[in-house]
Amino acid sequence: MNLYRKPENFLIRLAEKISFFVGSFFVWEKSVQISTRKGLALIGIVSALLLFLTWAVYPKDSADVADFISVSEKTDIKTGISVKEGFVPGPISMEKMKTKGCVADGILSGYGEDTENSVAMVNRSNCVYLHRALETWKSPPDFEKAREIIKKIEKPEVIYGMFIAEAIDKKADFRYEEGERDFEFSKMCRLGTDNVWGEHTCKPTFAKKEYRRYLKQVTRQAMDAGIQSFLFGQIYYQDESRKDNEDLAEILADMRGYARKKDMQIAIGAQTGDITDEEYLRQFDYIEGGVGIGDDGKIEDGPCWSHLESCWALLWNEKYREKASNVFLHLDWSGLKFDDMSVFARMGKKERIGTVGYLYNYFTSQDMGFLMPLMATINKENGGCYGPKKRFYSASDEYKCQDENGINAILESSRK
Repeated sequence: MNLYRKPENFLIRLAEKISFFVGSFFVWEKSVQISTRKGLALIGIVSALLLFLTWAVYPKDSADVADFISVSEKTDIKTGISVKEGFVPGPISMEKMKTKGCVADGILSGYGEDTENSVAMVNRSNCVYLHRALETWKSPPDFEKAREIIKKIEKPEVIYGMFIAEAIDKKADFRYEEGERDFEFSKMCRLGTDNVWGEHTCKPTFAKKEYRRYLKQVTRQAMDAGIQSFLFGQIYYQDESRKDNEDLAEILADMRGYARKKDMQIAIGAQTGDITDEEYLRQFDYIEGGVGIGDDGKIEDGPCWSHLESCWALLWNEKYREKASNVFLHLDWSGLKFDDMSVFARMGKKERIGTVGYLYNYFTSQDMGFLMPLMATINKENGGCYGPKKRFYSASDEYKCQDENGINAILESSRK
């Protein structure tokens, strides 16, 4: 945001100009010996002209006025949390999310352990939507850290995404503000899922009231920080009773209701796997999943990826696509050597850019979104290129992959 567009900053600059002119005048007046009365009249004329120019360039329409609002003073009355704090979330364009979206996994959570370089890469990029920017995999969100990182991202009109993970740590420490106590994460677990993602972990379920309380708080705090896109990870794990999904309906209604109160737009998505119930899928603004590439970078055309015994859904297939509001696709990652991101990182640079270019053009031409890879997890013994750590991919030119220019060129090709 241009600081000169804020009223307080603009008026400061105006006062500086008038002061400079007055001082310069008196120096000039001594040299040419003009009368003080004529000089004061001249000062008045120039000051009036500067004020008129201020009025003339000051925006009159509501879209521009939003940029002039001093958001640093806005505070959530209930939580005392500063709202927006220097970042003004704007309108959501689903078209831009589809055509200018990038996976920046955990950039607001410090993933990759080189946040400074990651932020610089985003600032150089043509990305508008940062998918999964705030992570919650086995850890509650750190909003203080997220706010500090958002301050360093200089791109205007960014849409930040948050991942609501299907993995929690039963021993996590996070304050429940409404109850004036710590959340009890062990009371959020789905039966029979203890240690499923590692020691002290489980899959949370909407059926547990403590989990619904947690979601209500963190999604509201995320909106207070400027987050606008929310993705539920593997929704079929979190929503046990899909045929009677009152718990999910309550969660979605609260999120959308809070967004309305804040006069901000949000988008809610889910990893829905092979769910084909249209009424269920259309509760979400988008569904999201991986593409399932082979070593040659090509995709299949069936409803399920043939590399797995169970159905790993290929969401662009009409079986799913025609029943959802929007479809977002990306190179999936699980930390295994056969996942999309690990296969991608083992390719040569030319093959990598060719692959994402093909996928981007193929899916966006059918009104689906393909999210470009900027940051994501890969297998630590994968081989091929990587970012700040062997287990983490980064497109940055500062590391081995150096894909950012190629990715930016592809995004630039879309004028939407």
